[in-house]
Amino acid sequence: MKKALPAIEGGEPVRKSFVPFALPSIGEKEIAEVVETLKSGWLTVGPRTKRFEEMVAGYIGVPRAAALSSCTAGLHLGMVVLGVEERDEVILPALNFVSGPNCAIHLGATPVLVDVDPETLNVTPEIVAAAITERTKIIVPVHFGGRPIDIDGIMEVARSRGVAVLGDAAHAMGADYGERRMGSVADATAFSFYVTKGITTGEGGILTSPNADLVERVGVLSLHGMSSGAWNRYSERGPWFYEVHEPGYKYNMTDLEAALGIHQMEKVDEFRDRREGIARLFDSGLRTEEAIRVPPWPDSGRHAWHLYPIQLRPELLKIDRDAFVRCLGDEGIGASVHFIPVHYHGYYSKRLDYGPGSFPVTEAFFERAVSLPIYPAMSDGDANDVVEAVRKLVDYYRK
Repeated sequence: MKKALPAIEGGEPVRKSFVPFALPSIGEKEIAEVVETLKSGWLTVGPRTKRFEEMVAGYIGVPRAAALSSCTAGLHLGMVVLGVEERDEVILPALNFVSGPNCAIHLGATPVLVDVDPETLNVTPEIVAAAITERTKIIVPVHFGGRPIDIDGIMEVARSRGVAVLGDAAHAMGADYGERRMGSVADATAFSFYVTKGITTGEGGILTSPNADLVERVGVLSLHGMSSGAWNRYSERGPWFYEVHEPGYKYNMTDLEAALGIHQMEKVDEFRDRREGIARLFDSGLRTEEAIRVPPWPDSGRHAWHLYPIQLRPELLKIDRDAFVRCLGDEGIGASVHFIPVHYHGYYSKRLDYGPGSFPVTEAFFERAVSLPIYPAMSDGDANDVVEAVRKLVDYYRK
């Protein structure tokens, strides 16, 4: 049978209308809430932000949550309140965005990069245990792609060695670990509400913790270290009075962002379930393709499916990963790559003195990884077109 010619070679593309890599799902309730917020005159941190915090805390199963300007703000403040200081060491996976390592650098600490498990692409208790030294202050594990890490195992290692755990759950809103929500177990956990994430506030993030006092301090630090914000100032001296207890930052979420988040939170499980359904469609269409590997499902708990990264098998294909991504684009399918390993970036390769071969699992994954589009607004037809495009390219470029 004659192989279908890829669009990049002059053939007909699978799609005439483009399937973007990611799109937010914004409904009429979100739009109406934003309009009402604009009419209210209360645009910065206020009652909607507090309502959003309560919704997230209730969903996660923790006493409090602190809404912030980004997940990066959550990682930064999480490190601050968990005691990271100059010359401390912070353990993070090399398969990572630079937010966590950057936060450690800003605090004068040293990021200690580690490799990941080849099956889950997450760090394991054994991996982090081997990296702990007398200078280690904190472990920052990433729930890569939305797959829950073995948080109990990592917490056990951390407790035995006297270090803290700050979960990087930028991908994991809606993920479950056993019967517990992700974000309810670690000393603190930071989530992202960037436009591509499980739910969105445009920009924004939140920090959760079982420790209400820790979250209270994060809230204070997010508004310059002030004893009260504009939304709740009251004292015997009048609403103008506040005190600064320690130098803080400007990391607060606004009511405009929270107006989106309130109604996004109402749909968080619906969105996760839809992502899961798309992942199953991808699995059914791609699992038998010998030249690629699909991501494995967790043995327990719920995957948030922020990412669906396939891995190419270069020994079976005539083109490399970069060319494959370009070919998908010509077929009308948006794709991306997650992540460029931290030690591949110029600053970190010099600062941390890691070279090629330092993290073989991370590096091998990076060379083969293609993140396919997966988001709630995709139809089954969209998902099937993604499968068709991948299969078309694999078939044509097979060795």
